[in-house]
Amino acid sequence: MLSLFIQWSDTPNPNSRKFVPGTPVLGTGTMDFQTKSSTINSPLAKNLFQIGGVSGVLLGPDFVTITKTADTDWTVINPDIFACLMDFFTAGTPVINEIHEEDVGGEEDEDTTVSMIKELLDSRIRPTVQEDGGDITFVDFKDGVVYLKMQGSCTSCPSSTVTLKHGVQNMLQFYIPEVEAVEEVEDSVSQEAFDKTEATISATKVAPEDHSTPPPGKPDH
Repeated sequence: MLSLFIQWSDTPNPNSRKFVPGTPVLGTGTMDFQTKSSTINSPLAKNLFQIGGVSGVLLGPDFVTITKTADTDWTVINPDIFACLMDFFTAGTPVINEIHEEDVGGEEDEDTTVSMIKELLDSRIRPTVQEDGGDITFVDFKDGVVYLKMQGSCTSCPSSTVTLKHGVQNMLQFYIPEVEAVEEVEDSVSQEAFDKTEATISATKVAPEDHSTPPPGKPDH
């Protein structure tokens, strides 16, 4: 039977803790779960969400980051998390049932700037963030703005904005002049909603000019 020595550590987010079971979790990459319904393909994440107070699960190469609700005490749920991880990994159950390949389409047509952004994220930024039990994933690059999604311990972390603006943004701008800004896409915002928002912004930019007299201090666009 597999013998585990599970270690845990605090993260910059007081509501997230990183658990290292001493055995591979995903092996490579990360998977983020923010709701019970999203855990359909991960028995491990599903089991962890059965613990009262758990609000998020990030599976990493060799770690699991648990995010709790603000009104939940770690001393209450820590034993349950340890028991869940111990039972799961000693049983040898697959961490995920099925892998859905994402972001496959369009890779061949990806422009150089996007490729450079992803390369910097994967080689310089994500490994450091994952050490703290979080992750940052690329969503889009439009009009000089890089849109990123914060996951795991980065979600709702008090220092995430500082990390994003003064860490990630500065590094991307240093190596890639085309990057003008970095913005976070909230976890609750799906890609579909993000696309709709972008479409609305684009439509506003090309909307027919209003020939009525603009209010004082608000120039007509």
